[in-house]
Amino acid sequence: MKKLQPDLWQSTIHRAGVLNTHAYLLERPAGNILFYNTGNEDDLREIAERSGIAWQLLTHRDEAGPSQARIRDRFGCRLGCSAIEAPFVARHGKPDLAFGPSEDRIEDVFIIHTPGHTDGSVCFFYRSPSGKSYLFTGDTIFQWDGEWSTLVLAGSGGRADDLSESLVRLKTISPDLVMSSGFVGEVAYREVTRGEWTAVLDDRIEALRSRS
Repeated sequence: MKKLQPDLWQSTIHRAGVLNTHAYLLERPAGNILFYNTGNEDDLREIAERSGIAWQLLTHRDEAGPSQARIRDRFGCRLGCSAIEAPFVARHGKPDLAFGPSEDRIEDVFIIHTPGHTDGSVCFFYRSPSGKSYLFTGDTIFQWDGEWSTLVLAGSGGRADDLSESLVRLKTISPDLVMSSGFVGEVAYREVTRGEWTAVLDDRIEALRSRS
């Protein structure tokens, strides 16, 4: 795993055609969190060396897979996702926590409900004691050959109008690092300033609204 910050690690890349994915391990005194999913054995071994995980958190159904059962069996962790995504996630193991639209945090991690990519997509936001803040966006906004992009999965309940409103919601926070699960190309995450983040979201909102 690659160390990005004193308490943040990036998994080995998983490639499936043009789509790439990473998972992220957040180390916390209250128990480590794995955002997204990895079945890479080297990753799991290193996670074990870093005291395992207390939670695995998924932003939407496409992050679910057979490896989540391996992760639960190995670490005895709890699994969390949104209630809308839970029936799809449950195909590989029932979530311990399926949170509704009124729930806005798991311990010290904030839940931001961001439907649009799918109808139950969420993002997770964490303010690290190291001084940085991390935003885990799933596929709500991601990198495509080094450029910010969005994708609406209509077959999974996604809607452009919902996604544009979700991006408006993301303007209320100020992340230092933005990490998606899926991405295309070699750029997996970005460091941003407040001004850069606002400009990115404004651009993507305008693009989505122009299609509506």
